[in-house]
Amino acid sequence: MNVHLIDGTYELFRAHFGAPPARAPDGMEVGAARGLLRSLAMLVRQEGVTHVAVAFDHVIESFRNELFDGYKTSAGVPEELLAQFGLAEEASRALGIVTWPMVEVEADDAIATAAARFRDDPRVERIFLGSPDKDLAQCVEGDRVVLWDRRRDLVLDEAAVVEKFGVSPASIPDWLALVGDTADGIPGLPQWGAKTSAAVLARWRRLEEIPADPAAWEVKVRGASSLAETLRTRFDDALLYRRLATLRTDVPLAESLGDVEWKGADRPALEALCARIGERALPDRVRRWRA
Repeated sequence: MNVHLIDGTYELFRAHFGAPPARAPDGMEVGAARGLLRSLAMLVRQEGVTHVAVAFDHVIESFRNELFDGYKTSAGVPEELLAQFGLAEEASRALGIVTWPMVEVEADDAIATAAARFRDDPRVERIFLGSPDKDLAQCVEGDRVVLWDRRRDLVLDEAAVVEKFGVSPASIPDWLALVGDTADGIPGLPQWGAKTSAAVLARWRRLEEIPADPAAWEVKVRGASSLAETLRTRFDDALLYRRLATLRTDVPLAESLGDVEWKGADRPALEALCARIGERALPDRVRRWRA
């Protein structure tokens, strides 16, 4: 079997910025939620999609905001989009999909936890991490746990992660600590660009393993002395940024592998939701209903 673990928050944002706005009969903006509902309904119609879970950031802020003031917040997110977060979770549940709304941790932490939990089960052939987020690349393992960009239908296995980022999945948090991640508000270290960071970490893997003396790096990078000094003086910052970029794998998810099997949509819930948001045609395209 294949397991599909979907970043619902990313899907909701993608629907908001990629689909036209739409109003429910009561006047509420529901374009993003409708787009998400259609996207998830299309997913569970696909051949081979049998086990699915969707994780959401129920609120954007998490424990990482307590660690670093600059970490991403809901500031700047359109109000009409924030207002659809709960509706998006309702849409996922109505389709009969296991839904994880995260508060203290993030959607990516739930996905990382589920991937770690299910990857060694002999029944699982492949786990698809449905998101293009760079931080989820740390969860990729061989060709068994892969990153899946649904929009481009692009799959990255471990070899592809190394080709794209220049480091193995295990070094992705260290790479993000040096390079930064603007999507999450991680600034990175000055002068440490993507190629330089990849070259150094490809040899040394972890921040702690990088020699203090750049002459011992065994890789040629421009401005090594200055880079080494930046890392020395900002090392505590780098460790903090790595902690921010490291996904949790201990989220207390209640579901087992059997629980995430998709057994069909909840007809009363889905039909009621579709009526509320003006999406009446979608139930006719559902291929299976729960008994």
